[in-house]
Amino acid sequence: MKRQVYSQLLAWKNDKDRKPLILDGARQVGKTWILKEFGRNEYKNVAYINCDDSPEMLLLFSDYDTKRLLRGFSSISDEEIQPGETLIILDEIQSVPRGITSLKYFCENANEYHIVVAGSLLGVRLRTKKSQNNNDENTGTGFPVGKVDEINMYPMNFLEFVEATGNSILVDQIREHRWEELATFSSRLTDLLRQYYYVGGMPEVVKKYLEEENLKQVRKIQQRILSDYEKDFSTHVPDELLPKVIMVWNSITSQLAKENKKFVYGVVKKGARAKDFEDAIQWLVNAGLIHKVVRVNKVQRPLKFYEDMSAFKLFLSDLGLLGAMADVTAKEVLTGENYFEEYKGAFTEQFIAQELISLGEKLYYYSKENSTLELDFLVQKDAVYPIEVKAKENLRSKSLKTIYDDNNELKPVRFSMSGYKDQEWMVNVPLYLAAEWINSIE
Repeated sequence: MKRQVYSQLLAWKNDKDRKPLILDGARQVGKTWILKEFGRNEYKNVAYINCDDSPEMLLLFSDYDTKRLLRGFSSISDEEIQPGETLIILDEIQSVPRGITSLKYFCENANEYHIVVAGSLLGVRLRTKKSQNNNDENTGTGFPVGKVDEINMYPMNFLEFVEATGNSILVDQIREHRWEELATFSSRLTDLLRQYYYVGGMPEVVKKYLEEENLKQVRKIQQRILSDYEKDFSTHVPDELLPKVIMVWNSITSQLAKENKKFVYGVVKKGARAKDFEDAIQWLVNAGLIHKVVRVNKVQRPLKFYEDMSAFKLFLSDLGLLGAMADVTAKEVLTGENYFEEYKGAFTEQFIAQELISLGEKLYYYSKENSTLELDFLVQKDAVYPIEVKAKENLRSKSLKTIYDDNNELKPVRFSMSGYKDQEWMVNVPLYLAAEWINSIE
């Protein structure tokens, strides 16, 4: 299966200012597979080490002598390591606390070697280290600020899914950006979108679906992934935080089912306030399991100036997992006449959020106090793009028009099940073209 992160890895390899790389992402999004595939295709050989299965690695990092470490990597992987010709992959690096810190020394003393690290729940550990002193005198560990490159990896997005289904020519046509011509393929793309709503983008799930088209097996794997995540909670979340993480996690489906999808602490626990659950939310964000979209109180660039951190929406990392958590049936998704607009558009807004985040976009939303005026998302590119998400063929966009009338420099866009239409003041883009349309903007 082709993954778009591959091009980012290739750019990293060819960058003359390349630094050791951290590939970050939630569990089971395909980090190990893509690194091995990248190494096989782009290097003479690969020195792969799973730190979880190599107890020698703990002993190896007794200091940060890069020459000695390289000899150790070569011995453990049974591969000759040559600068520029060998990709060194240190997987499950969280098992070796000094491993991340060592990247600083590889950057400074041995940058001719191509080294990349990945691991489960790595985001939690990385952000914990970043928030601490960068030179922990007790452990000799710290985050190598400014000495590493970082790439975030996500579940497969819609176009990756479409390509995996054997529709690579259709994907090529989408990337030519002849938007009006793509109306010819509307039925086909809508059917693929329905499939994606149910299957989602977890690589193991997609692979099983394409091999067997067994929807019960799809849901079984999704439930197992969710179970694995919950086991991670018990293993990795501090004891005092664990009940709160579980409560936030279990509230997400009901939060998204509300008409107003702003996160409400009282849905988690009656009478709860921010101070009760903000650390639990941050743990889930750091683990890559949820995305946090913050409100802005003004639709004007730079959007970051107008962040209101007290108000936000939470989305899961994967649409298929959301369906599994909500126990939505295959019949509802694949044959339900009004599925895209059911559940108050929760799945459609989730779809757009994860699609745009997979592009590396920073998302915001806007709402006005004491008013029904709300914009589902905002993206800042060459201009600010206010976004409304419609789960059906609905061409009314009162909020977009109100915002545009106040500021004609904005470039409103509506993502819906209607066809592509470039109007004078806004653009309607079909849901299945949303990510590529945003990606086409310079």
